[in-house]
Amino acid sequence: MSDTSPSGSGYAGPATDVVVLGEVLVELSSLEPLGSGATLRMGFSGDALNAAAAAAAAGAHTVLLARVPDDELGDALVERVRELGVDTSALVRAPGQHGLYLTHADPDGARQFTYVRRGSAGSLLSVDDLDEDLLRSAGVVVGSGVACAVSPTLAETVRRAATLARRFVYDPNFRPRLTSAEQAAAALRELAPLAEVVTPSWPDEVQQLLGPDAGTTPEEALARVASLGSRAVVLTCGPVGALVAEAGVVTAVPGVPAPVVVDQTGAGDCLTGTLAARLALGDPLLEAVALATAAAALSVGGQGGTGHVPTLTETRAALAATRPVEEMDLR
Repeated sequence: MSDTSPSGSGYAGPATDVVVLGEVLVELSSLEPLGSGATLRMGFSGDALNAAAAAAAAGAHTVLLARVPDDELGDALVERVRELGVDTSALVRAPGQHGLYLTHADPDGARQFTYVRRGSAGSLLSVDDLDEDLLRSAGVVVGSGVACAVSPTLAETVRRAATLARRFVYDPNFRPRLTSAEQAAAALRELAPLAEVVTPSWPDEVQQLLGPDAGTTPEEALARVASLGSRAVVLTCGPVGALVAEAGVVTAVPGVPAPVVVDQTGAGDCLTGTLAARLALGDPLLEAVALATAAAALSVGGQGGTGHVPTLTETRAALAATRPVEEMDLR
């Protein structure tokens, strides 16, 4: 079995830029619609792993905090996390089953997802598994609405991590199959005042979580989310780019065209992880967002959530082709 830190042991590794917490899943993806006879490729994914991999690729020393079953498949999962450049020393190995999902990787975004995760070992991550010194010392801690929706214990863990973090980045990442819009909105309202940055998506997510009062334009939605209390808001708008609100100033950051689109799974996670990494490493918010949108565009070129994790060199090269801010049209 892999030698990872058991629950309760203190983190003693190098200085940490980013900590990501959540559930890691077995991923079975297909380039065909899901059905009898479809060819499936096995990998490992989940928003926490996708974001952690992106943060590591963006140059940050990144620690993944998650529960992983203590079996042979769990060993393979831990090895994959290492291959992605993510520190595994805070992973908790525990008895239990793996969570998994099946997905049809449709380039047009009309994806199919089927989840088998109820009662998984990963969903049982709890406050007792947290290393408070690690969370307090990290440059940025990342949590998500997926983690909040998976189980009450994981939701409590995210809340505790947010209170401990020096800088907390929260991705609402609403998934209707996991939770209701009302519950997801409640989590956003609770965690936004604790966050350095929140990263909701426009238009569907904001309108689903905040309702008609969120407004009919991205600028109105941005103002509505900003009123929840985070220091800054990055409203992601898919391939178009993002709108950023910081200190009362709104800036449009254009997207980077994707060279090839194979699978859009994990693009938002890649954006969040890259953003967290660059903030932890000292980049100003707008520069971090620009790199994050470029990394997300490149990430869709691979199959699965971590099928292609762009390097910082690749991301910077892609960003060089970004059009001026004035050319961005969100309508």
